[in-house]
Amino acid sequence: MKKTMQLCTRVAKIKKMKNTTTIKAPEVDQKIQLVDGCFTVSEAVDVINALINEKINFHKLQRLSMCEGLATADTLYPDGRIAELAQEKQIAQTFLATARKTGAKIKINGILEISIAE
Repeated sequence: MKKTMQLCTRVAKIKKMKNTTTIKAPEVDQKIQLVDGCFTVSEAVDVINALINEKINFHKLQRLSMCEGLATADTLYPDGRIAELAQEKQIAQTFLATARKTGAKIKINGILEISIAE
């Protein structure tokens, strides 16, 4: 009978310990490492073009959605972002063309930072 009582006491202590466990709330800010490494110029061109083209396509779809049913919708923001991204893509291509001449490797470090907007 003493063994049974000791076992019950241990179980009760374990249950008490489980109930006092606290769970941390998830972090508000998040960081996602999208790209990290050294690439040949050809690989870097592919990675950079893919990322920029995807973002351009996002804004084109956003603009299309805004214009659907309302031809006079204000698309100033997506139009501006598309132009900015196209310019950045051209700047990157010029940079990579210069790097190609030297035979250099390209290091890309792309971190996506996410946080709650206030």
